[in-house]
Amino acid sequence: MDHQPQATYTHGHHESVVASHRWRTAENSAGYLLAQLHPGMSVLDVGCGPGTITVDIAARVAPGRVTAIEPAEDVLDLARAEAHARQQSNICFVTSDVHALDFPDDTFDVVHAHQVLQHVADPVLALREMRRVCSPGGIVAARDADYAGFIWYPRLPGLDRWLDLYHKAARANGGEPDAGRHLLSWARKAGFDDITPTGAIWCFATPQDRQWWGETWADRVLRSNLARQTVDAGEATMAQLQEISAAWRSWVADADGWMAIPHGEILCRA
Repeated sequence: MDHQPQATYTHGHHESVVASHRWRTAENSAGYLLAQLHPGMSVLDVGCGPGTITVDIAARVAPGRVTAIEPAEDVLDLARAEAHARQQSNICFVTSDVHALDFPDDTFDVVHAHQVLQHVADPVLALREMRRVCSPGGIVAARDADYAGFIWYPRLPGLDRWLDLYHKAARANGGEPDAGRHLLSWARKAGFDDITPTGAIWCFATPQDRQWWGETWADRVLRSNLARQTVDAGEATMAQLQEISAAWRSWVADADGWMAIPHGEILCRA
């Protein structure tokens, strides 16, 4: 029996993580793709999470349809609730593994993945599968952050420690936290030869943005899967995680606080 490569999702789905992900929209997280979307298209959204980007895409391609996938049913329930709340009915929700997608060849006009390839065991295989289910001439689109490129001010030792712990945890789980810089290389290895690579940043500097971003991380480092994994691996104690959480809140409270998160992006013609 064949076994697909596996990786563990570093963040988990604690409410602090989900709250962070709900901030994402097609505009702030898939701007590089929007010009490619047209009414009537069929779209596969890989790793839809709580569904905020998915629902935005569905509104743009209606009356076309979006298929949203996650490997676990309970995560899809979050996206279903978002679609229901926004009365977006042209979405179906399916459990599937991006390493072995349960769809025929040439099924979708667009295959999209946001912050997914950094967490999978084999991103090149994942991109090959995304290409397989994309119709000839269609688009495979992916966007991922690059954690090593995070920049923040003021420099706080607690946030340096946080980033080091996150890198260790993500790699222990089989992922690549600096995925943004690898996307072009992975796409070429997956067999694409018509690739448009771009980059973009999220910037958190207003009091409102600092509050949202910093407070979610202050909570995540104490209560998410990342916290449990870090303590279980002996990389940090709960007291040390409390110090990191306090550093996040110190950054939130600083009127000079600023943070930029770089992303790699690829539009690949199938």
